[in-house]
Amino acid sequence: QVQLVESGGGLVQPGGSLRLSCAASGFIFKDYHMTWFRQAPGKERELVAAIENYGIGTKHVDSVKGRFTIPRDNAKNTVYLQMNSLKPEDTAVYYCGAVRKWADIRTMANYDYWGLGTQVTVSS
Repeated sequence: QVQLVESGGGLVQPGGSLRLSCAASGFIFKDYHMTWFRQAPGKERELVAAIENYGIGTKHVDSVKGRFTIPRDNAKNTVYLQMNSLKPEDTAVYYCGAVRKWADIRTMANYDYWGLGTQVTVSS
C-alpha cells in the first residue's frame, strides 16, 4: 500500500522554525522526485520546493528562497521541509508529492502520489 505521511506541522510564532517530514512507503522512493506544495485558505495549491530523486538538484519558489530547504534521506524514504524565518503568509496546509519526471513538478495532475497534508500556522 502506497503511503505518503506528513508530520511536523503546528502553530509557530513569526520568525520561528518548523521541520516537516514526509515518510514514504509502498513504492521505490529513490525513483521519484519529491516536492512540497502548500494551499492557503481561498488560494490555489502552489509548489513550494522540489528535490530530484538522488538529491542533486533542488528548486524553491521565490517567496521561500533563503528560508526553506528540502533535504531528503533515501535510506529512510523520507523528505523534509526545513522552514526558517516563518511569516504569517506561510500559513497553509503543506502536502508532499511524488512525481517521476522533473519536467512535471509543477503539473499536479501528473503526480503519482500525494500525502494528506499537515497544517502550518504562523501567528503570534
